[in-house]
Parts: sequence; structure tokens; C-alpha cells
Amino acid sequence: MLSAFDWLRRSRTGSELLATLTCLEEDPGFPAGGDEIGPPHSALDGPCKRCWIYPRQAGGQHCGRCAAILARSRALAPASRHALVIWGFVNRLPAPLREGESARMEHALGAYAPDGNRFLVVTPQREIKPWIQGLIFRHGPDLKGNLQIFPTLQSFRRAPGMGDLLCYAVHHEAHLPMDQMRVRFYSAPLQVLTPHERDRRKLLTFEVSEFLGLLDAAEVFRTVLRPEEQKELFELLTLDNAREAPFYWGRFVGRLERRAKDMLTGWNIRAWPRNRVQLLYKLVYYVDLPQLH
Repeated sequence: MLSAFDWLRRSRTGSELLATLTCLEEDPGFPAGGDEIGPPHSALDGPCKRCWIYPRQAGGQHCGRCAAILARSRALAPASRHALVIWGFVNRLPAPLREGESARMEHALGAYAPDGNRFLVVTPQREIKPWIQGLIFRHGPDLKGNLQIFPTLQSFRRAPGMGDLLCYAVHHEAHLPMDQMRVRFYSAPLQVLTPHERDRRKLLTFEVSEFLGLLDAAEVFRTVLRPEEQKELFELLTLDNAREAPFYWGRFVGRLERRAKDMLTGWNIRAWPRNRVQLLYKLVYYVDLPQLH
């Protein structure tokens, strides 16, 4: 019969994944079931149309477990739209997961650990920075491995689904040595399928301190520049006509506040390669404005 991780791999969207995690946390016996198998597929009957194993409920198309997941997924859809999936492969589990108390993990919408070296966490996208900071603060350099981070899928029309992306993350987990903590950041779900191009362009794998530094830079960037200034800056930094760039750059900088000018000058952002600029603009969506006290 299906294990807890088997149920997670049957998730087609982010909301189904989050609903499955919720069911597993609230009912530890959720994966267990009887030995009854649904009838063979035919024109008149068949097994559950989601798991294709268990018998359907009377008058329905799904078994009891799939029906429970789908019912919860509708309520969790808004949260899953702005969530990130973290697949961790580490030398030891973080404390709450090691103690079997995944519900206590801060900044997490759901969590599960299939064994002593792997874990799955779903977190709001703008809480990824405090989540990583909390992980490093508690465990420091003793925690080694890699974290693969990617957004959830919002719809399912055909393969791959959310469960397929988990399987690909498991496939990629051992590609890096376990000598320190690293982050592999995918800005779009389907990038998990073919990570090699992003890795070649140095847009995928970072040391954890480097990735936190990038999130800090994105936070400062979002704070100092207004949205319309961010948009205009991106157009300037990706301008194809190099001869016109100095003229437009001078006009743009002349309209900025002093702290914005100092930030762009200090970063020497005009010398950045285009792929690094694009990464900065991706990360802006994953940080929040700092709280004023």
C-alpha cells in the first residue's frame, strides 16, 4: 500500500501537496489503509481516479483519502499560490523534524521527513529568508548538505505534476558534495526538470551565505528603489544599444535620491552580467520590505 511519501508524490498541484502535508500532520495514521483494492478500470467502474489504487467512495470518483486531500486543497489554494517548496538533503535533520514535531517548524506551512537525511518543507515565498536564517542559527556549520528551492505548480493539465518535481529533486540531490550547506534555487517550477543550463550560467547553485546575501541585496533594492524606478533600471541594464546607454543612464541617475545613487554606484551594477541582473529581479519577489520600529 502507499506510504506517506507515496501520497506526497501523487500531488498534482501545490495546493494538493500542502493538503497532503496537512493530512499527514493531523492524522499520523493517514497513509495506512486496508488491503482492499479498487475494481479494474472499465466503462462502468474502476478504482479511484486520482490514486488509481483504492476503491471509490459510494457515488463518487475518489477514495476517502483522495477526497479528503482534494477537499482541503481548495481551501489551501490561496496559500499555495505564494509558496515555495524546499527539498533538503542533509547530514542530519533539523531539530523539529528530528523530534517528530514538524508542526513546530517556524515559517513553515507544512513539513515532512521521509527518513533521517531528507525533508520536505513548504513555506510562504517571502519567508524563505527568515526560514533559512533560523536553520543556520540553530545548527550552524554542523549542518551540511543542500536545499533545493522551487515554486509550487498552480495547475495540472498534463505531466509533470508537483509529485514529479519532487521525484526530480530527489534525483538531483546527490549531485553536490556534503562538505557544506548549499542552496539550489529554481525561479520557476519546471526548471527542476533541466537544471544544467541554469547551473552553467551560475544561476542555480550558491553557498548558503551567498544566497542569503543575494536576498539581503534584493531586500535593499526593493526598499530603496520605487517600482517604476526598478522597471526603468531593468530596461537600461538590458539595453542592446551600448552607445545609447550612457545618455539614458545619466538621465536616470539624475532623478534618483542620494541613497539610490550610492547603492547603484557601490554595487557597480552597470558592470553586472545580464544573468545576475535577472536573478536580482527574480529574488525581489521573495523578500519583504523591512519592518520599521
